[in-house]
Amino acid sequence: MALEHAILVSLAERSGTGYELARRFDASIGNFWKASHQQIYKVLGRMESDGLVTSEVVVQDGRPDKKVYAITDAGRAELAHFTTEPSAPEPLRSSFAVKLRALEHGDRDAILADVHRMRALHAEKLAYYETSAERFYPDPDALDPADVGPYLVLRGGIIGEQTALSWCDEILERLEGRAPR
Repeated sequence: MALEHAILVSLAERSGTGYELARRFDASIGNFWKASHQQIYKVLGRMESDGLVTSEVVVQDGRPDKKVYAITDAGRAELAHFTTEPSAPEPLRSSFAVKLRALEHGDRDAILADVHRMRALHAEKLAYYETSAERFYPDPDALDPADVGPYLVLRGGIIGEQTALSWCDEILERLEGRAPR
């Protein structure tokens, strides 16, 4: 997947300025696809040249003009085509896992501290996702068709964080339940 597809999804849901798109990435899409504000603006320019998005300049009183981007028919067609392509397996790249592999060769106390820190981060992210689920999808059995995809992505995030918490708990149980070497 390219950043272009993540932007197309966001614009398909709602038109917006580059700043608004960057904020949406920070609040939502950025939980599973990272992009800096600079990357988003650069890619928007290329997408506009390619005809996937269009922009309209909105004049503002006392502030700089802003560009509001919208997805085009060609952008919708590209997004639809993207959904027909098989997803490639996504390899796990984790410095945390490498540290655990180095347990015997490294600073056990530092690794334990890192496990506690990671557990706290996963617990925080899980709480955020669960709050979002309660707020935006209080009745999952009565979802609007437009909400099914975002809900399922949120569920994937919840399950992922639950799994990460369980793994951290298993690590802590194993490491704190035996004497250090």
